[in-house]
Amino acid sequence: MPVSKVEPNDASYHAKLLERFLQYVQIETTANADNSTVPSTPGQLELGRILVSQLHSLGIENAHQDAAGVVRAYLPSNQLLESEAATVVFNSHIDTAPDASGRNVQPQVLVYQGGDIELPNGLRITDQQTPELSKLIGKTLITTNGETLLGGDDKAGIAIIMEIARHLATNPNFPRPNVLFLFTCDEEIGRGVASIDVSNLNGTVAYTFDGGGRGVVNHATFSANAAVVEFQGVNIHPAIAKDRMINAIRGAAHFLTQLPAEWSPERTDGDDGFLHPYEISGGVASVRLRLILRDFDTDKLLAQETCLRNAAVRTEQAIAGLKIRVDVQPQYRNMEDGLRREPRAMQLAIRAHELLNITPKLEKIRGGTDGSQLTAQGLPTPNLSSGQHNIHSPLEFACLEEMADAYEIGLQLVRLWSQETRQVRH
Repeated sequence: MPVSKVEPNDASYHAKLLERFLQYVQIETTANADNSTVPSTPGQLELGRILVSQLHSLGIENAHQDAAGVVRAYLPSNQLLESEAATVVFNSHIDTAPDASGRNVQPQVLVYQGGDIELPNGLRITDQQTPELSKLIGKTLITTNGETLLGGDDKAGIAIIMEIARHLATNPNFPRPNVLFLFTCDEEIGRGVASIDVSNLNGTVAYTFDGGGRGVVNHATFSANAAVVEFQGVNIHPAIAKDRMINAIRGAAHFLTQLPAEWSPERTDGDDGFLHPYEISGGVASVRLRLILRDFDTDKLLAQETCLRNAAVRTEQAIAGLKIRVDVQPQYRNMEDGLRREPRAMQLAIRAHELLNITPKLEKIRGGTDGSQLTAQGLPTPNLSSGQHNIHSPLEFACLEEMADAYEIGLQLVRLWSQETRQVRH
């Protein structure tokens, strides 16, 4: 029989979630892959400092931000000795995607009544292109003004975890194992856990709150590589360019025609991987092309890399004198294999949903999370819903009630892992 909600007859945490979320999204934390600083942008440090201050105000005095911008806060078990209790890590990321501006975000709060949502700048979130809207009538939605992204990915997750921290810190009798709150930087550019020694977290299990609509549990992610292709040509005044100019722009264009169209994101879905050129810059003398390589089957990333290298060879043969350099770097790996090492990670996530009468939707995510890297390094980390929709876009929105559901699921996970630890120990 489902248990009652964590805070029956008290919707105050809805208001607290909304207040936190509206504050966080207005701080610009866009990641920048071109910056070598850690974190890549100063706004991430700013939001991290705010989180530390808020955690201190809850009485969690050990909360701190390290030199890489990562925020940690720890609550020991109130049921067992720390050394005997499981340690549950809750994670979300501070940065937002560089796909759209994160500056001067102006969130709009509305109760959805059906149909299209017209944003202040004239853009529309249509129910035809966003079918999940039909299930959100009467719900509180937060949108942008159409000029920026919202940042629900992953500031919705931050708000959820901060509310979990508030509840645990202010309700000392709520049964808990050891709980670590972890907020990372630069997840959107593949550096989310680069500065973290995962073994030092001493985690038994982790959960990222970085997913979509109500009840989603992601048990698998893409494996991912990133590629940079550099084209080196020769520039000269076009009036005297015959047999002397080597146009890197034409080289990049030729290269792109060599990539299979059927491998593009526009033509793939479900279990399909893709090869995606997403940014190009430069001129006649030199061009830089950025691509991402994605597939659920890690071995298939090699075929995508081979495709890039073969395209480079053919392009050099077609354009005499053009030099091409292909650099491929790993980003993250599919979490599915790692989760098998700790089956309770998924079992208790499913149980937490069932206790709240929420049907869990087990889905693969056509992307990645910090959990992909945490799992690869030995800390099993499923991904849970945080109520985000249309991410990486000015059409992005978040649903407050779905965020509240995620908060309650998080507290159920705390309770379940506490029970699990006591059963194992006793």
